[in-house]
Amino acid sequence: MNQTTSLGDFKNLNPEQLPVAKSKLKGWQYFAGLYAGEHVAATEFVIGATFVALGAKTMDIVVGLLIGNLLAILSWLLITSPIAVETRLSLYTYLNKIAGDGISKLYDGVNILMFTVISAAMITVSSTAFRFAFNFYTPIEIPAQLDWYPNNLWFIGVVFVVGLIAVFVAIFGFNAVSEFSGICAPWLFVMFLSGAFVLLPALSLNVLQTTLPSGWSDLVKIGDTSIWTGITPQGKEGISLLEIIGFAWAANSITHFGLIDMALFRYAKKSSYGLATSTGMLFGHYIAWISAGIMGAGTAVLVNKTILELDPGDVAYQALGLSGFVIVIIAGWTTAITNLYRAGLATQSIFSQYTSKQTTLVVGVVMTIMACFPFIYLNILPLLSSAGLLVVPVGAVVFTEHQIFPRIGYTRYWFLYLKRKSQKEGLPVNEVCIPAILTWLLGIVFGFGVYLLLWKSFFVFVPTWLVSIGVYIFLAGRYGAKENYDQEAHDEAIRDEAIEHYQDQQDAQELSNSKQSSVSSSTLNLAKFLQLVSILALILIMYWSCVTLFGSPSKGIYDTNKQLFYHYGIIGTLVYFVTAFIAMKLSKKQ
Repeated sequence: MNQTTSLGDFKNLNPEQLPVAKSKLKGWQYFAGLYAGEHVAATEFVIGATFVALGAKTMDIVVGLLIGNLLAILSWLLITSPIAVETRLSLYTYLNKIAGDGISKLYDGVNILMFTVISAAMITVSSTAFRFAFNFYTPIEIPAQLDWYPNNLWFIGVVFVVGLIAVFVAIFGFNAVSEFSGICAPWLFVMFLSGAFVLLPALSLNVLQTTLPSGWSDLVKIGDTSIWTGITPQGKEGISLLEIIGFAWAANSITHFGLIDMALFRYAKKSSYGLATSTGMLFGHYIAWISAGIMGAGTAVLVNKTILELDPGDVAYQALGLSGFVIVIIAGWTTAITNLYRAGLATQSIFSQYTSKQTTLVVGVVMTIMACFPFIYLNILPLLSSAGLLVVPVGAVVFTEHQIFPRIGYTRYWFLYLKRKSQKEGLPVNEVCIPAILTWLLGIVFGFGVYLLLWKSFFVFVPTWLVSIGVYIFLAGRYGAKENYDQEAHDEAIRDEAIEHYQDQQDAQELSNSKQSSVSSSTLNLAKFLQLVSILALILIMYWSCVTLFGSPSKGIYDTNKQLFYHYGIIGTLVYFVTAFIAMKLSKKQ
């Protein structure tokens, strides 16, 4: 074993810089829970209201969001997860390998800013629920935060509390993130659906003068009349079906076309786990967006305001009562925590002398400060679109390097091999991959240029990705990707084997040092019982939302049933979280 493959060398590397060990791989349930928790988020309240403000039509929402989210699922399945599973590397580590330290650090910096901003938006939205609770239960009056800056010191204090709790969870890494999201996901789905059920009678009374729509045509009429009217508040024609499809697909282009989610899918046992993103897309970006539009429009009717005058705390309380406080808080946390985890990884990739926990802590403090400014969450749609155009060209570089180069006779990892070859021959070594950085810059110029000058569409990320692929193939071929690097490739294969051997040794040592004990049958039975109780708690919540929708023949009965739902909703919520958390802990080995 030569110097480049010495086991001792790997001990000095942070585990985040190495491929994920086999013992750390996760089943599909982790990813189903993770994506459901992340994408059934607090900003669904904001985005749901935004589609109303943009003048979408009812059938365009129903059809367009379904098509766009299916395209997003396929993007994770076909583009992101195969590369992540084959390499077991995060995008940051892979980019360092193929493009050099300079460009990877620059790109990591962009991602740190991007994910910190997204996390800050989530924390701001969660804090609106605390604002509403303060106004409800204390003499303190915190006004709605609809300006770009905070206008109340108490609100800033609330943001810091909410933000630092999210940071505390995120610093414990992937397992803590996935476990937290796994518990929250089923409850979030039930609550978003329940909120729509509870406020639909209010809309029906306003439009049809009856509490219960008689069929699909009545539902469409309610949507066309009071939710997705096809007209903006300014009286202009709203967005089209294609634009809705484009936004639903582009909303997460930073993570699938941009390959950011290699950081998550490197833990997947199979690339087919990319389908697990359907829990987030179909529940979060389809059902939750539609439900949020219904809840927002219903709240506007009840409080006699326009939907643009409401913050998420207002909407959640009118739809869900005290449980509304919890859903906005939890939904914000689940998304903020996952994005903080990504930002921490990017920061750790730059400052490798620190652990990911340390870097996540620092990023989390900065995020909490940014969350004090409502400007971020109020502009989440343009921020997401801009973020996609910033990172998609880099995703195209990695996709081209990994999937296209072997098929066209180019050498994968050619820049790494060129550096090593130059070092052996005593030639000058270029530390920056010119084709990669030029492709990134030209891709950004192309994407924003097309968007600003020619085609203001959410679909711009697709031609940007394709153009970047073509540019990188052309430039890489000119700079050395066509050359033969058989010896360097052989050395790299030996190094990969050494890493796997080292990780096997580490796993064996950890296994021998740990005390092995299994969960007793009585403990396991108790865990199963508590899991059953948690499921029954969700059924209780869903039952009373159905009673409110289907069992309210008059306005008086509807008001009574709505109050009963508020009562049983908070009881079911508390029972669910207590029993689900204890059951999870009991099910794990002691």
